This record gives sequence, C-alpha cells and structure tokens, in this order.
Amino acid sequence: MKVSVETLMDIFKSKGIRPSYTRVRIMEYLSANRSHPTADEIYGSLVGEIPTLSKTTVYNSMNAFVEAGLARVITIEDNEVRYDADISDHGHFKCTRCGRIYDFPMDVEALQPNGLSGFKVNQRDVYFKGTCSGCLDKK
Repeated sequence: MKVSVETLMDIFKSKGIRPSYTRVRIMEYLSANRSHPTADEIYGSLVGEIPTLSKTTVYNSMNAFVEAGLARVITIEDNEVRYDADISDHGHFKCTRCGRIYDFPMDVEALQPNGLSGFKVNQRDVYFKGTCSGCLDKK
C-alpha cells in the first residue's frame, strides 16, 4: 500500500514518533516489501540511498513503529525477528525450502481460546511451516 510522505508524517506525529526522512523511508520500504524483512534486510536495502543510515537507527525506528502499533513483530523462527506493516489479524506460512513467508487470511472468530475468560487478547499470532506450492512444483 503506497502512502504519501505527508500522510506518513501526520501518522508519525499522531503516534508521538518524531518524523524524519529516514523513518519515512524505512516505513515506505516496510509497507512496499511484503516479504516480512528483518532489520538487517531493511538496512541493506536502504543504506545505499541513505549513507548515514545505521543498523541502530533501523532497530530503533522499528521498535518505535511496533510500540505505536504501526508494525508488528513476526517471530516464526526463534533466531529471526521479522517485521510486518500489515497489523490486521492474519496468519503467516513459512516455506522451509525457500524461506519465503506468505500471509493468509484467518477467521478471528474461530480463534477464541478456551480458558481465557476475563482476559483481553491484544494480538493473535498464527504461524505454519511447510513447503509452499512453488517449491512443491519444483520436485
């Protein structure tokens, strides 16, 4: 989803995030790249355009986006933190062959856990691992 720079600046201000060119570019990259990138991938893709960019800036920006509810953390693997600009309830499937992560819609109403009466659920994470259709076709 393409969002104008002005809209991003307004969103940042409304969420208490200091708007900057770097943060706008990081959010634009995250929104445009539905591959659920890591902070290192974001850094590697933007450092050529923003030579002063540091990994610390990417991590700090991503933490600010997550805290403000503009992005979510995806941890399908224990040693790998990825980010998603789509904060709606949906699931993720990771192909164990190619490593690609796919979004899929899910029925939130069907995911009502037993035993949490009186609890407030803020986020639902559903992860599946297996082989994607593209890798299955490559047998």
